[in-house]
Amino acid sequence: MATCVAFNSRREGEGATRGRAASSGAPPTGARFDAACPYKFVDLSRPDFPELAFPSAGNKKYLLPGGDSEEDVDEVWAKLREEAEEDVEKEPVLRTYYHNAILSHACLESALASHLANKLGSAEQIPCGVLVEIFLDAFLADPEVQCAVRADLRAARDRDPACSSMAHCLLYYKGFLACQAHRAAHRLWASGRRVLALFLQSRVSEVFAVDIHPGARIGKGILLDHATGLVVGETAVIGDEVSILHNVTLGGTGKECGDRHPKIGDGVLVGAGTQILGNVRIGAGAKIGAGSVVIKEVPPMTTAVGNPSKLIGGKKNPLMLDKIPGLTMDHTSWSDYVI
Repeated sequence: MATCVAFNSRREGEGATRGRAASSGAPPTGARFDAACPYKFVDLSRPDFPELAFPSAGNKKYLLPGGDSEEDVDEVWAKLREEAEEDVEKEPVLRTYYHNAILSHACLESALASHLANKLGSAEQIPCGVLVEIFLDAFLADPEVQCAVRADLRAARDRDPACSSMAHCLLYYKGFLACQAHRAAHRLWASGRRVLALFLQSRVSEVFAVDIHPGARIGKGILLDHATGLVVGETAVIGDEVSILHNVTLGGTGKECGDRHPKIGDGVLVGAGTQILGNVRIGAGAKIGAGSVVIKEVPPMTTAVGNPSKLIGGKKNPLMLDKIPGLTMDHTSWSDYVI
């Protein structure tokens, strides 16, 4: 189990403060998870001493979990910390928030686990401190999850013109946060802890308005843009480098049990308000126009639009795309609307 290690400070009164935090179930201020994260961290000033400046990370290198060489440098975490420090310089009023959310943590997994726990935890249901342990265990146990988290951060930064930094994505983008909470819930679901997985699904739906069943399988490099109203069913599969906008449903037809939800290939772009229903396949590199209702297979590198959806160019000779829409985010894909 991961352990929560607080600052090793001797300031008068701090022990009592930590004691109160522990008794309330919340993680202590400035809590870090150095025992669980094999990173070297920079000692930072405490937020209750604002006259002290945060030292810059400078040339310090942060290694990926389990890494022990220059080849294992965690460039995403180093860049994210740099962005956070720049934000604090621009807006000193956010110093405490950025300290607790990012700069006091030894690794990306620790920061993400703490931030999700603060968003989803509650004294009446599961305290933040317990959720931190659940999320941290899930993130540190699987290198594929660690890779996916970093790929998702890059995806938001590279594809969403409104995303100015990975730090902003971590702190403010509920599509990213909901996806990472799902990754933890999916691990719980797969390991047999289905009651807890369903609890996390419910909390994510309540807090972020994103409803992803913990049984769904999701790849890496995922962008859930805006994400409000997204519904993903239990047996749905989403490939790598997929971009999905808001108010999208990957649902069943209401008539079947078992494998009953859509399968989304790599590099697919799903426009806002789209409904994809049943165990249908959306081929790699396909594009689904906004507001479409898809109930049949869509071939790779083609565009489907309408209700019910039809292929641009017709079924016999569909217009073939020459770029990966999940990466380009190009929604204006047709000049000759022929169905």
